[in-house]
Amino acid sequence: MSEQDFETRSGDAVTEEVIAPLPRITLQAFCETPAVAATMQAAIADRRMEKAHARIQMGGPAAAVEAFRAAPTPNIIVLETVSDPASLIGHLDALSESCDPGTKVVVIGHVNDVQLYRDLIRRGVSEYLIAPLGTLDVLRTLSELYVSPGARNLGRIIAVMGAKGGVGSSTVSHNVAWAIARNLDASTVIVDLDIAYGTAGLDFNQDPPQGIAEAVFAPERLDANLLDRLLSRCSDNLALLAAPAMLDRTLDLPEDAFDQLFDLLRATVPCVVLDVPHVWSGWVRRALINADEVVVVAGPELASLRNAKNLIDLARANRPNDSGARLVLNQVGMPKRPEIDAAEFSKALGVEVLTSIPFDAQLFGTAANNGQMIAEVQASGKIAEAFVHIASSLTGRGEAKRSKRSLFEPLVAKLRRKA
Repeated sequence: MSEQDFETRSGDAVTEEVIAPLPRITLQAFCETPAVAATMQAAIADRRMEKAHARIQMGGPAAAVEAFRAAPTPNIIVLETVSDPASLIGHLDALSESCDPGTKVVVIGHVNDVQLYRDLIRRGVSEYLIAPLGTLDVLRTLSELYVSPGARNLGRIIAVMGAKGGVGSSTVSHNVAWAIARNLDASTVIVDLDIAYGTAGLDFNQDPPQGIAEAVFAPERLDANLLDRLLSRCSDNLALLAAPAMLDRTLDLPEDAFDQLFDLLRATVPCVVLDVPHVWSGWVRRALINADEVVVVAGPELASLRNAKNLIDLARANRPNDSGARLVLNQVGMPKRPEIDAAEFSKALGVEVLTSIPFDAQLFGTAANNGQMIAEVQASGKIAEAFVHIASSLTGRGEAKRSKRSLFEPLVAKLRRKA
């Protein structure tokens, strides 16, 4: 499978904005007001700045000129100015004498002045922002400094994890990925992170000779070409990075074990769905926090409620500039089992239930045994519609494909061709 197989077609890109994490860069900000300093502090604490080494100090452009008279400049200098344009230009000219090649300068001003903006750009300033500004404004600007203008939109990473074992999070993640690829027409890769016991290969009736183990245990070999060879096709828009499901080695992985893989996938595919196993380690925590969307799958019972609260609170505390974790209730209505009502579940956690998926042993069992998705077994049922609803909510897109063709479609198509 080549990278061309995942080229984004018109209407294929996920519509909600994805701000790329910054690479390992150095940044120094010189602020003049407490409000901008607080915004910069919030920005460097964001998950997207995890690899960056950043420092904030007061003093504005004058302090920056003094700081770098005899010291090397960082990759990015952020300057806040409240002075008049002439003073700012003077400080920038002085700073340019000591700036290292490749240093990027971002100026935050308090005046909406087109002429000043043009003067700054002519002097090599990368961007001019106008205060007040939000944390995401800063993150977006810094990220765009390292995204080439001709690059495709970055892929959205969706992490799906169960609140406890056996709640069906893998089934949910696989069917949501299928819905994104088939119903929303977005090229998608599903990544089975359960290297020892993963079921994605079984659920998609695939038995690839290579998969995620080759990417994780030999990171020095991992590049775009190897990743292409490791992916196996499930449908026109869906590929799988399967787990070997073997016990030939233990999985005491470092916290950053999957970073390179996720970066490659994000740069290649519009949508990536992570099937996160129900274990707790540094790399699992990192995968959840650094994902663009987090989905917690829970059963309508007490242990799921407790664990789901912990996961949702973790996401809320560590992802203040992202949407909160989404909650999916699965296996609802299991015969003879006392259950917590969805409204009570939602109230206890302080989040809305994205959808409740009814328990249907016959349907899910048939799909699992046949290596099929729910929509392949029962295309028009409520459960298949629930997965499309989850997919649409996570990607910010409506359903791209209609289930029924209009009688007038052939005539309309001919008229368009003539036009």
